[in-house]
Amino acid sequence: MRHHSKNISFFIRNSCNIKHGAVRITLICNISVFIAIAKFYLVVFLTLALGLLTPLRPFLIQYTIDSHVQFGNYWAMVNMMLLVLALLIVQSVVQYIHTYISGRIAQFIIRDIRVKLFEHIIHLRLQFFDKTPIGRLVTRTISDVETLADVFSEGLAAMASDLLQIVFILGAMFYLDWRLALVSLSSIPLMVLATYVFKEKIKVAFNDVRNAVSNLNAFVQEHITGMNIVQIFGSEKKEFEKFKTINREHRDANLKSVLYYSIYFPVAEIIAAMGTGLLVWYGAKGAINTEVTGITLGSLIAFIMYIQLFFRPIRMIADRYNTLQMGIVSSSRIINLLDDNAFVMQNGAFQPTEMKGQVRFDHIWFAYSDSNYVLKDFDLEIRQGETVALVGATGAGKGTAIHRA
Repeated sequence: MRHHSKNISFFIRNSCNIKHGAVRITLICNISVFIAIAKFYLVVFLTLALGLLTPLRPFLIQYTIDSHVQFGNYWAMVNMMLLVLALLIVQSVVQYIHTYISGRIAQFIIRDIRVKLFEHIIHLRLQFFDKTPIGRLVTRTISDVETLADVFSEGLAAMASDLLQIVFILGAMFYLDWRLALVSLSSIPLMVLATYVFKEKIKVAFNDVRNAVSNLNAFVQEHITGMNIVQIFGSEKKEFEKFKTINREHRDANLKSVLYYSIYFPVAEIIAAMGTGLLVWYGAKGAINTEVTGITLGSLIAFIMYIQLFFRPIRMIADRYNTLQMGIVSSSRIINLLDDNAFVMQNGAFQPTEMKGQVRFDHIWFAYSDSNYVLKDFDLEIRQGETVALVGATGAGKGTAIHRA
C-alpha cells in the first residue's frame, strides 16, 4: 500500500516540477500530492466496504424469512425490507464513488505517463525514427496508454473488490451452514478449470489483437503521409490490397477473442446452474425436515442468492484479468520504448558570439546507422548571399545535408 502511494506521489510531483521555486506553487503541488494519497486510501476503504456490504443482503433476507415471515409478523417484515432497501442505496452510492474516484486517479496517472512518453520520443535521434514506423509510435502513445488507463480504472481496483467479495461471501456461507456451503461450492473445480482455459486462450488472442492494431496504425499512417509517392508510381491498387490483408488479420484476431468469450460465458452459466441445482436439491430435502437437519427455508433462499453473488465476481475476474493482461502487454511496449536511450546529443560546447549568413561543412561524416554512411567526408562552403543547388542521385545525401544545416 505504501509502495502504491509513493507511485502516485511520483506522478504528481512530475506534473508539479517547478523550476522557479515559487513558494505558492510548491505549496499547491504539495497539497495536490496529499489529496492524491488521500484519494488512494479512500479507494482502498471503499473496496473493503463493498466487500463487506455484498454478503449482508442475503443474510438479512434469511433472517427476515426465518424470524418474521414464518410467524406472520408483517410490520417486522416491512421494517426489514426497508433496511434491505437502505442497504441497497448505500451499496450503490459506495459503488458510484469507488468507480468515479478510481477512474479519476487513473486519468491523472495516465496523463503523466503520456507526457513522459512524448517527452522521451521528441528527444530521440532521427536514426530511431528511420527504423521505427511512425504509426507504431502513435499506437504506443495513444492506444497502449489508453489500455493502461483501463487497467487502472477497471482492472486493479475492480479485481481487488471482486476478490474481497468472494472472501466475505465464503465466510458468510460457512457461517450460516457449512453443509450447504460445501454443496454450493461443489461445482467450483469445473469453474476454475473453465476460467483457466479461457484465460490462457484469451491472453494469446488479445496479444494478437494488439499486434494487429499496431500494424494497421503503422500502415495507414505511412501510406497517408506518403500518398504522393503511392500515386506517382500508380500503386493505389497494390497498396489497397495490402491494406485489405492487414485489415483482415485485424478482423480475424478480434473474431478469435469474440469466439472465446461466446464459449466461456455460456459454459460459466451452465456450471453456476449446476451448483444452484445441487443446492436446491440438497437444501429442499433438508428444509422439509428442518427439525432434524436444521436447514431452514430462509437459509436455502439466502444460499441461492449467495451462489449467484459468488459466481458473478469469478466471471468478472476472468474478464478483468484479460484487461490486466492487455495492460501488461501495453506496459511492456511502453517500457521498451522508454528504455531506448538513443537521444539527440546535446553536449556541444561551441557557442558562437556572432551569427553570419555563411554555412560550411568541414569534412563531415554522417550515418543514420553505425556503418551506413550517407555523408562521406563532405566538404562545402556557402558564403553569405550565395545560392547553391545540391544535385545527386536518390540516396546521395542531399536531404541529409540540408537537415544537418
